[in-house]
Amino acid sequence: MMKNDVKIKAVGLKIGYGDFVLLKDADFVINKHDIFIIMGGSGCGKSSMLRVLTGLVKPLEGKIFVDDVDFLAADTITRNQIMQTSGILYQSGALFSSMTLAENIALPLQLYRNYSPEEIREIAALKLALVGLKGFEDYYPSEISGGMKKRAGLARALALDPDVVYFDEPSAGLDPVSSKLLDDLILDINHNLGTTIVIVTHELSSIFAVGNNSIFLDGETKSILARGNPKELLKNPPHEKVFQFLTRGGEKNA
Repeated sequence: MMKNDVKIKAVGLKIGYGDFVLLKDADFVINKHDIFIIMGGSGCGKSSMLRVLTGLVKPLEGKIFVDDVDFLAADTITRNQIMQTSGILYQSGALFSSMTLAENIALPLQLYRNYSPEEIREIAALKLALVGLKGFEDYYPSEISGGMKKRAGLARALALDPDVVYFDEPSAGLDPVSSKLLDDLILDINHNLGTTIVIVTHELSSIFAVGNNSIFLDGETKSILARGNPKELLKNPPHEKVFQFLTRGGEKNA
């Protein structure tokens, strides 16, 4: 692995709130074009890790490098520039209910780009088409299904053509068919746009379908118990907890 293949590098992260520590001494690397899975049981710090990586919460200790830039120590302008190169799909989609889908996607473009209203409308339509929602520009979130809301949220996350897109439990609340469609969409975006994907999830079907790299967080030891391709971790689990998670409690000889 060459140094310029690294997109995000975490060094010595300690994550928690006040005296309550969720994770300590966390080191890992997310390579460019990875579909990187953050997995583990409930309460292990997955969502908190995502908040730290996206700059929403500061870690208690440690460093995060994005394209070799010290993200946490950077000045405000640099941090904002880095944050604008990433998009986030929240668990609920987090669409503004009073705005149409096109208006939701237009918002970051209006805030951070100097495009004309016509150009913004065209880009919004393009992003919706990219996620399979062509023709839904003037629909409101209340008028579409849960799976469509997730895809519309993804279209908004892609509005600024980010290098990295973060997903918080993308399959939560979706039926198996909608979840599979979203997995396929993640693979398409990663393959066709070269976007680095970071996903917090506990859904095994999605983990094995899309992930090529991962970390496994353990709430008991407050550490990373495993790193690597989820399929390889299943074949050669470094710890019993990892095997139990990846098989939902199955037996090795089953």
